[in-house]
Amino acid sequence: MTEKTVTIDNVEPLLIYGFNDAYLRKIEQVFPETRITARGNALILQGEQTAVEEIERIVAEFARVVARNGGLTENDVDTILALFTASNGAGSLSLDAHQVILFPPSGKAIRAAMRGQIRLVEAARSNDIVFAIGPAGTGKTYTAVALAVSALKSQRVKRIVLSRPAVEAGERLGFLPGDFREKVDPYLRPLYDALEDMLSSEKLRELMEKKVVEIVPLAYMRGRTLNNAFVILDEAQNATSLQMKMFLTRLGVNSQAIATGDITQTDLPAREESGLANVRDVLCGIDGIEFVYFDRHDVMRHRLVQNIIDAYESRKPDPAERAPDQDAAS
Repeated sequence: MTEKTVTIDNVEPLLIYGFNDAYLRKIEQVFPETRITARGNALILQGEQTAVEEIERIVAEFARVVARNGGLTENDVDTILALFTASNGAGSLSLDAHQVILFPPSGKAIRAAMRGQIRLVEAARSNDIVFAIGPAGTGKTYTAVALAVSALKSQRVKRIVLSRPAVEAGERLGFLPGDFREKVDPYLRPLYDALEDMLSSEKLRELMEKKVVEIVPLAYMRGRTLNNAFVILDEAQNATSLQMKMFLTRLGVNSQAIATGDITQTDLPAREESGLANVRDVLCGIDGIEFVYFDRHDVMRHRLVQNIIDAYESRKPDPAERAPDQDAAS
């Protein structure tokens, strides 16, 4: 029998214990031969050494989630316990603080699974502005939205603003049915989809009604100053250089921005240079700004997507293509 005292630092212990120590009792249900006693910010663990060590790691993960999200839900607790006790072996699937971004209502942790996603998470934690550049299917937007929701839940920001350029990709807005809102919604749909994975329908509706979460076309960002906000520009390759400057200068006090895009797939007219391609030269080397590059190895879609990307990258350049995009893709 082993006894160990674990001290809870940097977070409120009651958030880890749960109401009437409910979360501690859940741990005891998973490890029935152990006993957990809470005394102030100290936990006294009694049981077999392996179980005590495992509980210590679980409590540490509880503390990381509280620090990241500003609280701990019953769903979070169940998810963490399930992960730590997977495959019939306690601790066989431990959580990495750098990889787990968010615990959504579904219970399945949203984590940075690929190298590019991990680099994006690390960059966002140490920089106010991050550019995520790479091919489709690498999880750039999804990871960025998860980081924004995590920042909102942990009260590091007060609102989320998600934006996309409403650029015509092979069809004109004027010919699409409906009013303006209905015309631009298809451009913004991927952002809605990501949010719906991370927040319950009721919570998302409430946050959008209160303007805590906004999804707007890029043109609607002009003239605004966004304080205490997490701002995301998706499909940034379709922003012009002037629009990119406009977006970046919206950033206010205690705010953070991520711009995502694929500079090889711009829908801008031939005479317009992509703001995402241009910004690499303009802002390179500025402290607090980082560029993260994704490649085909980060693709998480159908296995053929990697082959498609390889085929396009290796084909002979078309002289009819615009020089700026060729330079950006090289």
